Amino acid sequence: MATLILEDKTVIKAKSFGASGEAFGEIVFNTSMAGYQEIITDPSYANQVIVMTYPEIGNYGINNDDFEAINPALKAFVVKEYCKNDSHYKSVKTLADYLKEKNVIGLEGLDTRTLTKKIREAGTMNCFISSYDLDEAEINKKIEEVINYKPNKDVVFDVTTRESYTKGEGNPIKLAFIDYGAKYGIIKSLVNRGCEVKVYPANVDAASILNGNFDAVFLSNGPGDPQDCKVQIATLKELFGKMPIFGICLGYQLLSIVAGAKTFKLKYGHRGGNHPVINLKTNKVMMSSQNHGYAVEESSLSDIMEVTYKNLNDGTLEGFKIDAMRVHAVQFHPEAAPGPNDAAVIFDEWVELMKEYQKARV
Repeated sequence: MATLILEDKTVIKAKSFGASGEAFGEIVFNTSMAGYQEIITDPSYANQVIVMTYPEIGNYGINNDDFEAINPALKAFVVKEYCKNDSHYKSVKTLADYLKEKNVIGLEGLDTRTLTKKIREAGTMNCFISSYDLDEAEINKKIEEVINYKPNKDVVFDVTTRESYTKGEGNPIKLAFIDYGAKYGIIKSLVNRGCEVKVYPANVDAASILNGNFDAVFLSNGPGDPQDCKVQIATLKELFGKMPIFGICLGYQLLSIVAGAKTFKLKYGHRGGNHPVINLKTNKVMMSSQNHGYAVEESSLSDIMEVTYKNLNDGTLEGFKIDAMRVHAVQFHPEAAPGPNDAAVIFDEWVELMKEYQKARV
């Protein structure tokens, strides 16, 4: 037996199927029906415990093609039913074997619908997860620790690249890419559209980018509270208005702060592959892949910011642009992975803009 303890003192017993151990984290849920490998390896889940709402997980195993990072950053993975027998021609190992290999705790055999409902009602909360069957005394001790648990505010530095590197060498568009915990799918999407992407760590200084002869700079997704990213915000203030900037997820949130807006924490976040967003210019609705716990406060937008996308579920902002500053950003994930491919057109549009900006430099 294994044990899950929530901040509200809820105690849930389950079965362990991943690594042995214990961990604290923030418990969140993801509504995707497939793509658990991409979800597990998304660096934006650093310090979090993921609850999958889809009931059966693990049926197609783990393959060598669908990783979004070298190592997973999540604390634990919770499912209703773990499928022990993987069945897919690309599978190289079971999900349980992968979690054990990467030292990630997995829990199964609990009512994830009830757990998700609790998170929706109470909001995301701290939790403690153990692969062991804790007794009452141990549980009471851990409840106090859960209540006092504070996540690492510098979590971006845990998931960023340590060294700069380049992908798509020789491609015509020269792009600086700041990695706050980037998914491989974003870099791949840019390379496939003709970008030479030089990836920098999250603590890169503005001078390195301004002196790099780049056509634009791209800001990645990443974990944590955007307001904790003091170093990154300071760097972006130096870049703002001096070159074209594009951003996704955390990159979008940081750009909004630099532009004068405020961010706030969502009650239970947006995580899954089925979130509808509307393009306010065309009124076209697309299904999007999302993974974020913070949003931009609409009432705080500065006059220079033009809203481009909104979430149809709760009306929160999903994109903005500043034409005068050559800034474009969205909260959701155009690269999907996992999720629908509706929003991939955004990469097409952005790359065309990069080409226009490139011509203007000549």
